[in-house]
Amino acid sequence: MRCPRCKSLEDRVIESRTLANGGSIRRRRECLSCNYRFTSYERIEEKPLMVIKKTGARREPFDRDKLEKGIQQALRKRPVAQIDIENVLDELEEAAMLLGRTTQEITSTRIGEMVLDKLYDLDRVAYIRFASVYRNFENVEEFVREIATLTELKDRSSGEGT
Repeated sequence: MRCPRCKSLEDRVIESRTLANGGSIRRRRECLSCNYRFTSYERIEEKPLMVIKKTGARREPFDRDKLEKGIQQALRKRPVAQIDIENVLDELEEAAMLLGRTTQEITSTRIGEMVLDKLYDLDRVAYIRFASVYRNFENVEEFVREIATLTELKDRSSGEGT
């Protein structure tokens, strides 16, 4: 595997993880020339998972990079480690592949809801940021409603143990 930083072909595998029910392998690598760490993915080339857009009229191939950009934007300037973001992306990709394994299709709405679930657990500010774009908030009241819902959920979960 060619190092993205120095272009050397010498590297070592630090960690391997099977994803998508054995359909792909994620490998963390380290370049032996410059010590740069990077991730590679091995996937069986099959019919791609298609994402059905909200209108239902359009489909496009599942794009992990597009998903990552949205999550990175929501987490911008938040104290979340890159490895945690990678783990969330791996989990989301695996879940999407499993949900779409029979039809090779998944709705963008389902992906958005899965992202919201992950962000809710990871960082509540990122959750609100993502929700505001995903749910197309048009005014401050919608933000306030979503925050009130979060607060109510937090109060319920903290009150369960008492």
